[in-house]
Amino acid sequence: MNRQQAVEHAVADFDSGPFLDDLSRLIAVPTESQNPKRGAELRTYLDQHMRPMLEAMGYTVTLHDNPLGVPYPLLTAERHEGENLPTVLTYGHGDVIMGHEGRWADDRDPWTLHRVEDRVYGRGAADNKGQHFINIRALGHVMAARGGQLGFNSKILIETGEETGSPGLAEFCAAQKVRLAADVLIASDGPRIDPARPTIFLGTRGAVNFSLTVDLREGAHHSGNWGGLLANPAVILAQALACITDARGAILVPEWRPDSLTAEVRAALADITLPDHPDLPQIDRNWGEPELRPEERVFGWNSFEVLALHAGTPERPVNAIPGTAVGHCQLRYVVGTDPDDILPALRRHLDRNGFEQVQLDATRETIFHATRAPLDSPWVKLAAASLLATTGKTPALMPNLGGSLPNECFAHTLGVPTVWVPHSYGGCNQHAPDEHALLPLMREAVQIMTGLFWDVGDQGRAAAE
Repeated sequence: MNRQQAVEHAVADFDSGPFLDDLSRLIAVPTESQNPKRGAELRTYLDQHMRPMLEAMGYTVTLHDNPLGVPYPLLTAERHEGENLPTVLTYGHGDVIMGHEGRWADDRDPWTLHRVEDRVYGRGAADNKGQHFINIRALGHVMAARGGQLGFNSKILIETGEETGSPGLAEFCAAQKVRLAADVLIASDGPRIDPARPTIFLGTRGAVNFSLTVDLREGAHHSGNWGGLLANPAVILAQALACITDARGAILVPEWRPDSLTAEVRAALADITLPDHPDLPQIDRNWGEPELRPEERVFGWNSFEVLALHAGTPERPVNAIPGTAVGHCQLRYVVGTDPDDILPALRRHLDRNGFEQVQLDATRETIFHATRAPLDSPWVKLAAASLLATTGKTPALMPNLGGSLPNECFAHTLGVPTVWVPHSYGGCNQHAPDEHALLPLMREAVQIMTGLFWDVGDQGRAAAE
């Protein structure tokens, strides 16, 4: 077979039913990593689904306990075809967010794949079972078309703790550098910039979660008898939060304003337009950094968010001054921000503004760090040309995703360039009831990845000759 025939073979597999049948078996495993009772299911996904699938494709498969002793096992798989061939590492996570049973429309079961018009519903359909299954399937299509060969060496890593912050993944990658050594990571997660436009992103924003607490006294006190006499922690917290950004959300902490929105990055983002789609929220054009386009704010800049606030009894307010107020916050940050100085910088800023009594605490033990591969990487150029050849569409090339992934494990710990080709879209409800994937997008994704792995094989075979 040639390239076009391999892509057509992938489409026939998708259209005739086997693809969705096999995906439904993956969705059926309730791999909720946030549920402490699901440890057995996490191992089942790797041992009884990923292992036989990959061994049938000629991979040597190994299951690994998590190096931190937590119940999130990992799987590695390898196909070695030649010393002079490039090695491609592929990653995915088999765990999913909580299923939210009973909250899905039309009483759908989150662990059953439901096809409704151009959508398939099920927990993990978009995040991330559907995405890494597409890539594994595409590898199989290339092998079928090339008589059992890829034309490159292939390594696969599947973890089961991503939805809890990927505990142990960094330690595993550090300990397994030889096993995971590769020339490039080609993987899939997150959304396309637009459902109809193939997308490549080269890294992710980092994320730091923290709390701000004003704890002044035990209990609450009558607001009539004590109003004007007792400092109100909720008022102090509101003022402290207000000094972090201006009224439109532009960041005021000097160290949180990155220097990495270069001319090269801005030129790449100039080709990207955020979608106006009925399933997506409408963008607030007058929010955030005033001198930046919305695309630059989310892909090239930092954003501070208040995720939750608590003081008193919000569900049933009473006439009392609360003793404590807490704000749960997050900074999403890009390359060019010192991750080790994010919280110390905020501490200094709060103190400068007179809020020494506001307590600052990190609220997640593990954080995702910001990453970004070079825009002029040969692997990026190969991927962009391949996606254009398959679809006839110029792919959106994003310096980094607005969200966060454990990409630092690959970009920093393993030291490989990272090329991400997402197969979802922003309205997929990935962490909510009614998670779904778009069938036309998945169908195109199978073609894209088959073409991309074919082109990597062509380059590998040419280099080996």
